[in-house]
Amino acid sequence: MADPNRVPIVGGNWKMHGTRTHAGELLHALRAALDGITDVEIVICPPALWLTDAADALADGSLHVGAQNVHWEPEGAFTGEQSAAMLADTATHVIVGHSERRQVFGETDEQTNLKLRSVIEAGLTPILAVGESSEERSAGNTDAVLRRQLHAAFEGLRTLPIGTVIAYEPVWAIGTGLAATPGVAQEAAASIRALVGDRFSEATGSLIRIQYGGSVNAENASDLAAQLDIDGALVGGASLQPAEFASICGAFAHAHRRTRA
Repeated sequence: MADPNRVPIVGGNWKMHGTRTHAGELLHALRAALDGITDVEIVICPPALWLTDAADALADGSLHVGAQNVHWEPEGAFTGEQSAAMLADTATHVIVGHSERRQVFGETDEQTNLKLRSVIEAGLTPILAVGESSEERSAGNTDAVLRRQLHAAFEGLRTLPIGTVIAYEPVWAIGTGLAATPGVAQEAAASIRALVGDRFSEATGSLIRIQYGGSVNAENASDLAAQLDIDGALVGGASLQPAEFASICGAFAHAHRRTRA
């Protein structure tokens, strides 16, 4: 049973989906379904174009707004980018190091580190994504990949702020429908917790919240939520379906209530 001091966190990563009209409808539906739910923190991460709309639609409620990406510089000639300081006006959380940023856009471990540090310096909550490819898992290198990604991301950090989130997202499970089994996800989450504890402190490792991401849906959410070291989910496609996303959030809220009983 998970630590009752770790409130689970579920993020909905919309990726590059939705017109402004659709985004408005989805935000309204999500607020109607989830606003005020207890025992779980919920973050909605729409495309950058709709961040302001999301902040307005979710204002004075319990749902948070997250950004999908950030540039590490505070300002400059970086066409199409946004800084952490800019995001701070509308968002509370920022996804950093997502595998699609690494794989599709060629972002490096060093750039992930710069982004993580900029998010922390701006007072925002980072959701740091890490995970191995199918080839790396087949070769038995999952722990080595996680260790490399985490140590690179933490370069130059003396402490890790309370509230920081790490999302274990195996590349082979993202958008494929091939979700990791609860046991595989738990094993990786436990490794991440131990690595964080070794890098910073036992207390930091104990309190860090670890999400699982990769084809999370209403059917597997309860089994994932029951794992000792999994404190939430970073949800892709299912976050565009209000009823299914609400079911996922409810599964983690229910699991957390059980830990406090």
